[in-house]
Amino acid sequence: MKRTGRVGLVVLLLLALCAPVLPQRASRADLQAIRRYIKQGWHTLERGPAQLATAAVDPKFAATHDARWPVYVARNENLARITQDLRAQMSAHDFAQIELRQLLANTDEIQAQGLLYLPHSYVVPGGRFNEMYGWDSYFIQVGLVRDGEWDLARDMCENFLYEIEQYGKILNANRTYYLTRSQPPFLTRMILNVYRHNQDRAWLARTVPAIEKYYRYWTTAPHFTPETGLARYYDTGHGPAPEVVAGERDAQGLTHYDRVREFYRTHQVYDYDVSQYYDRARDELTAQFYTGDRSMRESGFDPSNRFGPFNADITNYNPVCLSSLLYLMERDAAQICRILGRPRAARVWTKRAAVRRRLVNRLMWDESDGLYFDYNFRQRAVRRYHFITTFYPLWVGIATPRQAARVAANLWRFECLGGLQTSDNTSGNQWDAPYGWAPMQLLAAQGLRHYGYNRAADRISVNFLSLVLKEFIAHRTIVEKYDVERRASDLGAGLKFGYTSNEIGFGWTNAAFVELYVGLTPARKVDVLRLDGVGVPPQAQY
Repeated sequence: MKRTGRVGLVVLLLLALCAPVLPQRASRADLQAIRRYIKQGWHTLERGPAQLATAAVDPKFAATHDARWPVYVARNENLARITQDLRAQMSAHDFAQIELRQLLANTDEIQAQGLLYLPHSYVVPGGRFNEMYGWDSYFIQVGLVRDGEWDLARDMCENFLYEIEQYGKILNANRTYYLTRSQPPFLTRMILNVYRHNQDRAWLARTVPAIEKYYRYWTTAPHFTPETGLARYYDTGHGPAPEVVAGERDAQGLTHYDRVREFYRTHQVYDYDVSQYYDRARDELTAQFYTGDRSMRESGFDPSNRFGPFNADITNYNPVCLSSLLYLMERDAAQICRILGRPRAARVWTKRAAVRRRLVNRLMWDESDGLYFDYNFRQRAVRRYHFITTFYPLWVGIATPRQAARVAANLWRFECLGGLQTSDNTSGNQWDAPYGWAPMQLLAAQGLRHYGYNRAADRISVNFLSLVLKEFIAHRTIVEKYDVERRASDLGAGLKFGYTSNEIGFGWTNAAFVELYVGLTPARKVDVLRLDGVGVPPQAQY
């Protein structure tokens, strides 16, 4: 053996000896520890007026020259009153850490990015995400409801109603650089979660104008596509996303956009006309690329190759996830109107839902593959990219029993030892293989249960839960995403695009853990303690 080989072998042996030895099976005490972590986490991650000095800190940006963090108050708000209220709720020391400002009429003129004031408490995801996010908040609220944190669950709803009133939509998150986009719409689910507990019809009635206003955001230009009568994601901002330029640099100091340009320089792209997004002569990304990039961030799936490399082509698509969520909003709104004794309005919402369901099943269902795909309304064709959002129509009830059976038969494309991977394409993006995300495990498992596929839902749940528990035992944290193929939270060198960190906290993983665990029978709950998971069936058995 060569000397270098012997040295390498010695190093590997030493690393193996130093590595923590994990048991093959967790204990009840381990399970109790992770539940305590989650329960305490709701308040560790809580932000609000009293914690404004903590909330204002943005890990993606630096503080202003005087080390105070800007906090912006909406144009229609009374700055003097809010200042007085905050002085009463905050210590003098904490109040000195922030600088209250009235939001400019032209938000393009904002020089110092900052937090947008919200009147109620909320839970942030964790890590670099120290603000209230659009779709994260739905999953977080599911966990809050399950853990009996009803005040926080309602406060998060109230903040979203406030954002719709002040900004016309639920924001991607409450920072100034997110004012040009929303995120996937789960509002009506959150409202009904609260109503089922408080049974307050007056409060429920107060939410209806916000529901209608937010619905218009998604069903008018530029989100509405007259070619199909469906909707798309579309950010109205221009140029690079500020948070990417400021806070998503790799070890070499390169941003996501630098790495995208390098990819375009060195790779052939056949998914779309690259000249729309990249000027090769100037080695520059185009304005249309940045529109697509920002719109991809409105979708929440940032980034993947779902709509071509870096999702740059997203504005030419009606996504199956957005279409499903708007169908759910229409059905929920009809239910709310029925509760409130408004049958005529309920019929309007029900008719809208029926139309959307027909469109989704006509345009996005692919009979040959047995999957739902995103629809390119320019090319009048689906893009056959196997992506986790194919389970959304099961979760919301759009699929027929036969369609659900076909989707379930395709589980082998996604299922790994640690749960469901987001796609079956290893692209270097965090929303592609081999990475799995907690909210997708939850929606897919619940969607499968809706159609009676409980064994598959149990298996997916146990494999993901045992992975999260295994990594918690090793690191005492819960993180944003996992490598479900390797059953690890260390994402390795395969993650190349977007931000390459794995944030800790983590709001929606905490929530999915609680909810997935509750969905198991006592016999299957015991399997969560098996840290190697319960395996997956061979393809022939799906």
